[in-house]
Amino acid sequence: MSPAAEMLAAAREFDFTRRDFDRVRRLIHERAGIALVDSKQDMVYSRLARRLRLLELSSFSEYLDRLEGGKDAAEWEAFTNALTTNLTSFFREPHHFEHLADLLAQRAPGERLLLWCAAASTGEEPYSIAITAAEACGSLTPPVSILATDIDTQVLATAERGIYPLERIEGLSPERRRKFFRKGQGANSGNCRVIDELRSLVTFRRLNLLDPRYPLRGPFKAIFCRNVMIYFDKPTQYQLLQKMMPLLHHDGLFFAGHSESFFHATDLVIPCGRTIYRRAEAGAH
Repeated sequence: MSPAAEMLAAAREFDFTRRDFDRVRRLIHERAGIALVDSKQDMVYSRLARRLRLLELSSFSEYLDRLEGGKDAAEWEAFTNALTTNLTSFFREPHHFEHLADLLAQRAPGERLLLWCAAASTGEEPYSIAITAAEACGSLTPPVSILATDIDTQVLATAERGIYPLERIEGLSPERRRKFFRKGQGANSGNCRVIDELRSLVTFRRLNLLDPRYPLRGPFKAIFCRNVMIYFDKPTQYQLLQKMMPLLHHDGLFFAGHSESFFHATDLVIPCGRTIYRRAEAGAH
C-alpha cells in the first residue's frame, strides 16, 4: 500500500480492505452486472459507509456477511441503489432524438408504437422521448406507449413524480419549457413538473437487465439503452443484447451511449448511424 493510500485508510471511519472491495465487486457483478474497476474503491467506500452508519454496523465485512446471508432483500436493494450511477439530463445526445422523430414520422396510419427506455434513471430520458413523440406527432396525446425501466427503485420514484428543480430544464428552449412543464408555486417554488399528458405516456417499472428473462412484450420500435453497457464486461453486454434484440421491431432502432460500441456482437446488431443500431438478421431469430 502506498503512503497516500495508508493515510487515506487511517482517516476512514471503517476498515475497508482489498478483500472487502473484491467482495463488493463480485456481489454487484453477480447482482447487477456492473464491473467495478480498481479506481472505484473510494466511491464504493463513501457510498456504502452510509449504509453501515444507518445499520449501526462496525465493519464492511460485517455488512457484506449480512448481505450474503441472503435474508435481507431490502438491504440488497439499498446496496444496488448505492452503487448504481445515475447521470442523466433532458435531451442528452440530441441527435438520437432527431432520429427518433424521423422514425415516429414514418409510422403507418393508426399504428401505435411501443418505445422502451431501458435505463430511466430519474426520468429525464423517458420524458425527452415523450416530448419528441408529442412534437413529431403534433399532439400532446401521440400514439405511443413508453416503458421506462431501471434497477434503482429510488430514481424510479423520482422519475414517476416528474418534479425537477428549474435549473434541470434551463437547457431546453423557452417553447418546450412553456409547453411541457408547469412551474411550482408557493412551497413548490423553484421546481417544475412534467405535464400530466406526458406523464400518462410513460409507465415506470423496476427491471434488472441481468434477469434471465424480461417480462416485457414487444416489439419496440425503439430501445434506448444508453450509457449502461459501459458498466458491463463484453460477455455480459453480449448476453443483454441477445435478450433485447428479439424485443426490437424488425425495422426499429437501438440507441446506445456515446462511448459504447458492439464490434463483438455484429451477429446481433449492425450500426446505422452514430451509436444507433438495427437488428442483424442473425440476431433476429
